[in-house]
Amino acid sequence: MTSEERQLREAIIAKCRWMNASGLNQGTSGNISARYKEVMLITPSATPYDALEPEMIAAMPIDGEGGEWSGPLKPSTEWRFHLDILKARADVGAVVHTHSTFATVLAIARKSIPACHYMIAAFGGTDIRCAEYATFGTAALSRNALQALEGRSGCLLANHGAIAAGVTLDKAMWLAVELETLARQYYHSLLIGGPLVLSDEAIAETSKGFATYGM
Repeated sequence: MTSEERQLREAIIAKCRWMNASGLNQGTSGNISARYKEVMLITPSATPYDALEPEMIAAMPIDGEGGEWSGPLKPSTEWRFHLDILKARADVGAVVHTHSTFATVLAIARKSIPACHYMIAAFGGTDIRCAEYATFGTAALSRNALQALEGRSGCLLANHGAIAAGVTLDKAMWLAVELETLARQYYHSLLIGGPLVLSDEAIAETSKGFATYGM
């Protein structure tokens, strides 16, 4: 293991611990992956984050057929959509999956998030879609997630949770936080009559500004 790979594994563990400590995720329900050369590094299945060591992060070949892995522990049960996203999206370097509360509430209601706030533009369009339901860990869920992520860097998973995909691990986690923030804002706006949705033109103007927007 190179020092660069070890640092990435350590960063994955640090992000896992932070997202639980911050309340963004609970228990071992979420998972994180990151691209390292031709390999996907991903959190192992059903392992408490506080117990993780760099060597325990599973590695899977990105160009493989799926299911092949190395490491002492099995990869997350959600490895399939992580792998398929990295395969399909050269612009994605990391994927964060959470069961964050408000995003999951909307996913349970199968509500996409409209352009209720200009920060929706950070996700590449005028909404954050909710993918159709499929059982966790299945190829069907992966297909549904990829469809919902078309042209986007985040989506909801019906009756499940949320996905954020970023160029880097830091950006993916930043987007995961932004997605939960938007979900919380949208949920509360629905309680007072619903949002006034921004126009496509307003979001397009915001997107131009994001071209030079720092994290």
